[in-house]
Amino acid sequence: MSATAEIPNGADQTGNQHSTSPAPIHTISLYVHDRPGVLVRVAIVFARRGYNIESLVVSPSATEGFSRMTITCSGDPATLEQIIRQLAKLVDVVHAVDHTGQAIIESEIAFVKLECGIQERTEILQIAEQFNARAVDYGAENVVLRVYGSSEKLDALTLLLHPYRITELIRSGKIVMARGKAIT
Repeated sequence: MSATAEIPNGADQTGNQHSTSPAPIHTISLYVHDRPGVLVRVAIVFARRGYNIESLVVSPSATEGFSRMTITCSGDPATLEQIIRQLAKLVDVVHAVDHTGQAIIESEIAFVKLECGIQERTEILQIAEQFNARAVDYGAENVVLRVYGSSEKLDALTLLLHPYRITELIRSGKIVMARGKAIT
């Protein structure tokens, strides 16, 4: 008679538990002096702690001489707290804020180039319509879509388009602004 043991979800053959939940995604906003080398110094703070930057957007702010950096990353929240404290100590950083769990307005833009024939193009455009994506370029054998919205919306559209041959995908990275009177 053979006995079979049931292995719980998230466990390997030895019964050891493994975390199957992904690390939380954090959105960090930095208000910095617009000077050469600031981006490098910010990136070094993340690299020293072994924290990967998933997206980074730098743009001018409403005040001349200053820029806004929006950084999306995932990992251990305790390490991120240390990173934010270190960022705030940098001379060129005016302030650093982790917007995770806060009321924010966020958006991202993506271009998706797909190789497709006429039949597939119709299906692709029907999917795109559900996400308010626009076809911004047509070729004899391809189409380019532009879509904007939350990162989750762009992820969902990309997932639905994967069965069609995506030849290029370019995403801007997330930009955020705090709602109401809160400072970003």
